[in-house]
Amino acid sequence: MISPKYLFIGPIVQTIKSGDRFIDCHIHAVQLPNIGLGFDKSLLDWLEAYTFPLELQFSDNSFAEKVFEAAVKRTLSLGTTTACYFASLYNEASLILAEKAVKYHQRAFVGKLNMDRVRNDNYYERTDISVDNTRKFIDDLYKLKSSLVNPVITPRFALSCSMELLKHLGKIAKENNLLVQTHICENTGEIKECKSLFPDCPTYTSVYEQANLLTNKTVLAHGVFLEDSELKILTKYNSSIIHCPSSNTFLRSGLCDIQRLRKNNITVGLGTDVAGGNFMCMLDVMRSALEVSNHIGFIQGDSYKPIDFVDAFYLATLGGAEALSIDNQVGNLIAGKKFDALVIDLKSKDSPLDNLKSLTLKEQLQRLIYSGDDRNIVNVYVEGHKVK
Repeated sequence: MISPKYLFIGPIVQTIKSGDRFIDCHIHAVQLPNIGLGFDKSLLDWLEAYTFPLELQFSDNSFAEKVFEAAVKRTLSLGTTTACYFASLYNEASLILAEKAVKYHQRAFVGKLNMDRVRNDNYYERTDISVDNTRKFIDDLYKLKSSLVNPVITPRFALSCSMELLKHLGKIAKENNLLVQTHICENTGEIKECKSLFPDCPTYTSVYEQANLLTNKTVLAHGVFLEDSELKILTKYNSSIIHCPSSNTFLRSGLCDIQRLRKNNITVGLGTDVAGGNFMCMLDVMRSALEVSNHIGFIQGDSYKPIDFVDAFYLATLGGAEALSIDNQVGNLIAGKKFDALVIDLKSKDSPLDNLKSLTLKEQLQRLIYSGDDRNIVNVYVEGHKVK
């Protein structure tokens, strides 16, 4: 079935009973140079000390070229066939990231950051300029004529944007039928600041609702401290939460109970959240999600059912595709979908695993998720193209 379309011939075509392809629903490509740094600080202090000073450097296109080349090549080598990227405040740098994704054949959503609240370091844009630049970025990205790479509306978070800007972005998203990505309820200090900046909005979620940014194509990273009323709003709009367990842990934000989200019929995907997260590989994020769920179980007791490795695998594959509204194209290997897939070998030459007994297919998946790494990812395909 796949052979004629993807130019596979005869003996190299294999029957694939189960396929992997990792979907990173939340990653800051601009923050790659900071990976593994600053975890002695909590979110807001970390942003000021490490993140914003680094992101200012992306006004230099040569720096952007170097970082984004590394980001796309690295994520592909780690099995990330689809990435939802936060790019840069600067249009040219953001377009460079899109060009790298096109060049290396990665499925990607690329978002030009929006921030219009005045900062002393001048890392912001005037509201009207931010709106104009966003429209220009969308037009410039579409000129790349790639079926794999699309724009995503990206207000950084409520703390960095005025309501005026948020409403403009909601309008642009609706006009162009675009995905929206941002952050929500990651940290208690952040939530307190949000209520101070938007006193007329009872919750963090209501800020985005008032700006018409909540749709079935909205992905909200973190959601650690969502109130019950906020869950109802997200369910109403069918917006998704992207679970970032590594980042939530290392920036000491909190434990996100994704079982609570799922019980409220909220779609959940997984994100590395580099550089808040300490690894770019989705295998590490799956393990982190399993650990966090177990830790919640320790606190809540025997009545709580943590996620298992099958749940984690789902979140990193089809769950992520559903969150990004591309599950009609990717997420699993069924007839009619795009051939995004990984070839996994637990016995690869440099495998970290000792294979001392025969395993069922399900046991092999379990071992990969709990103990494997990128050395077990021997090939990566995106839309039938071999990229590793």
